[in-house]
Amino acid sequence: MTARILIVEDEAAIRELLAVNLRHAGYVVTQADSAESARQQLEAALPDLVLLDWMLPGQSGVEFAKQLRATPRTRELPIMLLTARAQEGDKLQGFEVGADDYVTKPFSPRELLARVRALLRRAAPDSLDEPVEIGGLRLEPDTFRVFAGDQPISLSPTEFKLLHYFMKHADRVLSRTKLLDNVWGDHVYIEERTVDVHIRRLRLALGPSGHDRLIETVRGGGYRFLPR
Repeated sequence: MTARILIVEDEAAIRELLAVNLRHAGYVVTQADSAESARQQLEAALPDLVLLDWMLPGQSGVEFAKQLRATPRTRELPIMLLTARAQEGDKLQGFEVGADDYVTKPFSPRELLARVRALLRRAAPDSLDEPVEIGGLRLEPDTFRVFAGDQPISLSPTEFKLLHYFMKHADRVLSRTKLLDNVWGDHVYIEERTVDVHIRRLRLALGPSGHDRLIETVRGGGYRFLPR
């Protein structure tokens, strides 16, 4: 099935450039020029991915992303932020509020399409994988669901993929570089600190059930998922 992408960008020229390149790559594209317009479209139908500009009139893209993550219906929606703000602190702020990826302007169409494809792959369940269960935590790749006992846990596509990789490689020390290569993809260039942000978000999601204790920080090595 062709992926549907919602572009939320107030600059018409950039919005149309994005739309042309995405349509040429085979995606179905819809457009919005503000968070309010995007919200109305999301109420009608959910896309497979949102390309969200940071600087929007009215509500900013960062605040809108935070709101989407706080709403059950859109909590798992893949979000890619677009912005001219290239400082590391800005990028980390974007990831903190719930973005799955972050692209700085100006960017090449080839880079953007590569990141879109990578994020859509992360968001898609892997039907070849069997459910994984460790210490009462159960992850089901086919249905994109995680349970702590009988209680469901909501995760973004990136946190889901990260947890899946952790659980399939339990008790191994995994460096940030290895996690970046296997969860984000070795063709996507993201700072290693991005891993720390997503692991912090993953721990917060697992905290109420106590399963955050299964993610161990290994000084100088990275992280390890405990097999118990």
